[in-house]
Amino acid sequence: MLRRLVQGEAPPTQAMSIVERLAGSPYANPMIQAGGPDASARKALDFALNLAETMFRYGAGALEVETSIIAVTATFGLDNIEVDITNQSVVLNYSAEGQTPTTVLRVVRSWTNNYAGLTAIHQLVSDIADGGVSRTEAAQRLDEITHRPKPFPRWMVTAAFGIFSAAIVAFVGGTLLGSLVGFVSCILVDLVSRRLGEWRVPEFFSVATSSALVTLIAMLFWWLQVPISPAFVVVGGILLLLPTGRLVSATQDAINGFPVTAAGRFLSAVLVFAALVAGIAVALVAGSALGIPPLEVLESSGSQYPWPVVAVLTFVAVAMICIAEQTDVKLVIPTSLVAVAGYLLLIGATSAGVGYRLAPALAAVLIGALSRVVALRLGAPQLVVAVPAVLFLYPGLTIFRSMYMLTLDADMVNDGALGLFNALTVVLAIAAGVVLGDNLARPFTRKLGSNERQRNRRR
Repeated sequence: MLRRLVQGEAPPTQAMSIVERLAGSPYANPMIQAGGPDASARKALDFALNLAETMFRYGAGALEVETSIIAVTATFGLDNIEVDITNQSVVLNYSAEGQTPTTVLRVVRSWTNNYAGLTAIHQLVSDIADGGVSRTEAAQRLDEITHRPKPFPRWMVTAAFGIFSAAIVAFVGGTLLGSLVGFVSCILVDLVSRRLGEWRVPEFFSVATSSALVTLIAMLFWWLQVPISPAFVVVGGILLLLPTGRLVSATQDAINGFPVTAAGRFLSAVLVFAALVAGIAVALVAGSALGIPPLEVLESSGSQYPWPVVAVLTFVAVAMICIAEQTDVKLVIPTSLVAVAGYLLLIGATSAGVGYRLAPALAAVLIGALSRVVALRLGAPQLVVAVPAVLFLYPGLTIFRSMYMLTLDADMVNDGALGLFNALTVVLAIAAGVVLGDNLARPFTRKLGSNERQRNRRR
């Protein structure tokens, strides 16, 4: 008995198998080929690289890319493999016993909004892990996904930007006329952003131009004595410019042990945030030089509509974000319902006296947990549901008020700096809440992925 109490662990500590990284992911326990690796391992590595590059281009996080690579290579019989992922590159090393090691590298140089494509890739990896897809068939399906048209045409995406802005203006307390101005200004901003993208203008200057334009439009209507609140109109425009997906992915990567990737994405997100702030500052200075009178930037007391109407506005706004992000059609309504659940928790927490920092974080935790459940049920990655559903929580009004005090009100510079810091704190708390909700839901959703895969195998 005494010997058992003091003896070490059995078996002794040793290197963890890379397949164990799939624990807790939708691809746990892949159907590994019993016959060993394919005769041409290089082709399997090239397919894994193409898969990883496409996932990064469509906005996947580092953990999901890594688990997808491990699931695919393990299924194809490549067990002696190492994966190294950074912000823009993927390195695979395959060193079978008694053979010359093979190392391949792929750099990702472009990004696009295509959550429908990311969902299709998730389903492809699940089918490969089930063992029912050969490497040749998998390569053909991946090629079809990359050449498949996006689910929504460009004109619908532009209209979705405008409708989202109109719904958000009403959500934060604006009038019907303010929503109309937000609708028109956001459509104009999207057209300008598209043109700047065609000219290959760097993202920093494109975001700065867009935020300056939406701010100037609101200030001009205020100058013309149109009865609107310009701060609310600006909020409807800048929320779409916030790097929501990158913040959530960066937080997820940092927590899951990808510091280099997280650092790169955080830097990219901070640059976009800085461009957003710089554009607002330039527009405020330009408006002051033109003689536009001081704006009303007081804190909003909330929407002027009852909470059921605001819940509907939240549903509409998130549905429009899904269209803008090119989400699969089957996910639009479930994602919007997840956002409504988060809104109900937000108003409940606010009524209970929870602070303005903690209440959005709690709502983000619920959204992150529900997003995992919905995503597993519908065969999609959690990020595809969580990112659009959480956008309405971001403090756009606080960002605009803080920049106004920093730029034009010399007596309130300290308050403006503090407000901007508080807004950044809330943004990070929301991103961390989404990741926390995803991790809290994992123990309760392990059977969902396995049940879905069993149904696929029966087919």
